[in-house]
Amino acid sequence: MRSLMRQVLLDSRYTLVGFPTAVIGFVLMIAGLAAGLGTAVVWIGIPLLVGTLLVARGFADAERGWLSDVLKRPPVRPRYRPAPPGAGRFRRLVNPMTNGQSWLDLLHGILVFPFAILSFVLTVVFWAVPLIGLTWPVYGIVLSRIPGNTELPELLGLGDGYLVNSVFYVSGGLVFAIIMPFMVRAAALIRAGLGRALLTGVAELQERIDDLAEGRAAAVSAEANALRKLERDIHDGPQQRLVSLAMELSRAQRQLAKDPEAAQATLKSAISATRETLDELRALSRGIAPPILSDRGLAPALAALAGRCTVPVDLDVQTVERYQAAVENAVYFVCAETLTNVAKHSRATVCTIQLCRIGDVLMLTIGDDGVGGAHVAKGHGLAGLADRLRAVDGELSVKSPDGGPTIVVAEVPCG
Repeated sequence: MRSLMRQVLLDSRYTLVGFPTAVIGFVLMIAGLAAGLGTAVVWIGIPLLVGTLLVARGFADAERGWLSDVLKRPPVRPRYRPAPPGAGRFRRLVNPMTNGQSWLDLLHGILVFPFAILSFVLTVVFWAVPLIGLTWPVYGIVLSRIPGNTELPELLGLGDGYLVNSVFYVSGGLVFAIIMPFMVRAAALIRAGLGRALLTGVAELQERIDDLAEGRAAAVSAEANALRKLERDIHDGPQQRLVSLAMELSRAQRQLAKDPEAAQATLKSAISATRETLDELRALSRGIAPPILSDRGLAPALAALAGRCTVPVDLDVQTVERYQAAVENAVYFVCAETLTNVAKHSRATVCTIQLCRIGDVLMLTIGDDGVGGAHVAKGHGLAGLADRLRAVDGELSVKSPDGGPTIVVAEVPCG
């Protein structure tokens, strides 16, 4: 109820306070546009048009601030392209005229006038009728004593008298009070829809393009970092072991004829080194999507990760659906890397993994009772996970105070 009343008050402020603002803006912009166009042939109209566009920008900025409250979205301001470096005085003067958004601001200031009237009237009516109807028993005593006064119930054939009038008006006030939040909301959205289309639509599209570009760059960076890390790990681990293994086998081959017992010992050492190399290759392959993920899905793949972790893991998978390969790979990689960090750095005694779907979001939550101190700042291991999630429009949040516990939450759209 409190949130509903707050929204009603915000919507009412938007339509009631916005109405005189829309009237003032409409007058200024129509006058400025007409004067600017009429005198443009003698160049006087150019600064008039520029001034009108700047005035329209000011009114548009105020409207965008109100839109964030009405539409429950963060405020979005478009980018107004500045004048080129080294531009002359005239080029800097006419720069607002070269921005398409400036003309959209002006168009909004003109077109919003009838929408502002409609939303203002609806808001006033649906505030006034409940107030007048519910308080009629107070002032109706005076009205009922006026000679010759005919009330609406009597005109409708419902009867006359103070009691009949009170019941009629209070009932009407209650009905209007019930539907008032919805009508006020509708009135606000009528005007806000135009504002969003003309004032923030281009900016929201530009932000979406920027997010996609950043996500693509983050994906490229994450993949490049993962490849470099894998190459470095292979070079420092299995590759060195394989070189040593080849040398051991060569030595065993030379010893085979001269000293069979020494050759037998060398072969035994080589077999042990082969097993260690295989174990290390399996560990490295955890960051790469395994066949079990593509064949059976996230639940079995996460179970396999949990089974290999050196820290006891409590796994809770609440969804067994199949998702897009990019989504499954991202979630699997986040889980694999996080478990690796838990095993190496957390000094935890227990770890929990929960996978669930909330609406159109797939949520992976990993917690441990370790020493904490993890965060996603650049230069730390979790930064690469955040970049990988951004590539699929996901987000990574980490809560890890010093002393623990640590909670890592990955949210990935899956709708």
